[in-house]
Amino acid sequence: MATETDVLICGAGPVGLALAAELTRYGLAVRIVEKIPQRNDKSKALVIWSRTLELINRMGCVEKFLATGLHSPGANISSGKERIAHINFDGADTPYPFALMIPQNETERLFEEFLNTLGVPIERDVELTAFTAAPDHVASTLRHADGREEKIETPWLAGCDGAHSTVRNQLALPFSGTTQPSDWMLADVHLTGVPNPDQTNAFWHSAGVLIIFPITPGRFRVIADAGLTDAKNVRPEPTLEEMQAVLDQRGPGGIKVSDPIWLANFHINERKVSDYRRGRVFLAGDAAHIHSPAGGQGMNTGIQDACNLAWKLALVARGTCAADPLLNSYSPERSAVGDQVLKAAGIFTSVAILQGEWKQSLRNHLASLLLGFAPFRKLAVNAAEELSIGYPASPLNAHAKDHDGAAQHGHAPHEGHRAPVTAGEIPVGAGRTPRFALFTAANDDAKKHFAALVAKYPTLLEPNLRPPFTANGLWLVRPDGYVALATSPADWVDLQDYLARITGPA
Repeated sequence: MATETDVLICGAGPVGLALAAELTRYGLAVRIVEKIPQRNDKSKALVIWSRTLELINRMGCVEKFLATGLHSPGANISSGKERIAHINFDGADTPYPFALMIPQNETERLFEEFLNTLGVPIERDVELTAFTAAPDHVASTLRHADGREEKIETPWLAGCDGAHSTVRNQLALPFSGTTQPSDWMLADVHLTGVPNPDQTNAFWHSAGVLIIFPITPGRFRVIADAGLTDAKNVRPEPTLEEMQAVLDQRGPGGIKVSDPIWLANFHINERKVSDYRRGRVFLAGDAAHIHSPAGGQGMNTGIQDACNLAWKLALVARGTCAADPLLNSYSPERSAVGDQVLKAAGIFTSVAILQGEWKQSLRNHLASLLLGFAPFRKLAVNAAEELSIGYPASPLNAHAKDHDGAAQHGHAPHEGHRAPVTAGEIPVGAGRTPRFALFTAANDDAKKHFAALVAKYPTLLEPNLRPPFTANGLWLVRPDGYVALATSPADWVDLQDYLARITGPA
């Protein structure tokens, strides 16, 4: 039962693969097991948003994703041939101002290839059947393809094993939420005659919603609601003819469908656990939360779960930081984001399938009006691209002494906000060691204080000061690119107190 593995990861979807890559990059030994014998061949989740691309860039493998996916510059909402609103991603404040359209099976392939370069194989046809968590380890039982059972003890266990998570079920955590009472059709097909074929197109029609997502040139994902669910009569999988009829009825006209790759029905489940951590066991991705596909943020949210957890586990496992401040922040931070995503996706779905001529007319008018204003459009883009995600209420924030503003001096970004990301710069958190970065003017006083801190915390702080975000301020930025402390350049005591808190007694 002895093992040198630091973390056992259950599930080799995008979330488990991202977690394995991050932990391995930071020097931890991982095993990643997957009960399915081979990688799923379905397109499933289609989009990687800007914030996720920024985090993948920290891993060191974003270029292959960018070369594989389709760079989509925007999205449209229309009613027939009339465009109600257009959202352009080009102006987003990120090195990746677009939606990267890429089938989930390709995302998994790229993560798996990257993980292989780090020397970590995916152990397929291996199932986690049971585990017992103790105060200092987790004892797990793995069943191999030949029926052999293996006992393994690891310091940590991560459940990235999807909506039907074994880890979540064995923890007996309620997966609270609802299933929407409507059927939906999905088709991964080839289309001709699609307007703006490199963009997502949503068509609001009196009969329901039709959404067309680009995948590769000529290939698209089509989804549409298909009426209320009838529990006594299970709807058969849609046919090509049915999809053509929906396109003719709800679309702008002239779109022709052919060569289906995947036709399916689905239901929208919106469920979430309240706590992503139980002692030495963590949940991430669909094991912790499932959403409406509206907005395409489910997989992105899961990958960001993994990136949030990885640097914290790495610093604790290395003995650099105390366990409680870091690991106790994982669930509050990511659970709050999960709540936001669930709420936003649910609202978008409800608005899209709104019934009633008067309600639909009002919806269309308001959408056109609001998205016609540049400030509102910017908010919509930042929300879609996940650039506005942050942790303003995180227990890991410094919480400056005077919350009325005297200590923070109004400097943006504030604690919990995403720090600005500039193209071409080495991102915070890149490299083999997760380190915090300090942003402030490099005057003589700052250099003196900073040198003393680096000498005291050589494995926690980047060795070089970075330029300030605005003319006068001091920011400590976490390895995942979020601000942990925002204060004035003179308040080095705040910084010292913060570092002492997170590196305190284990």
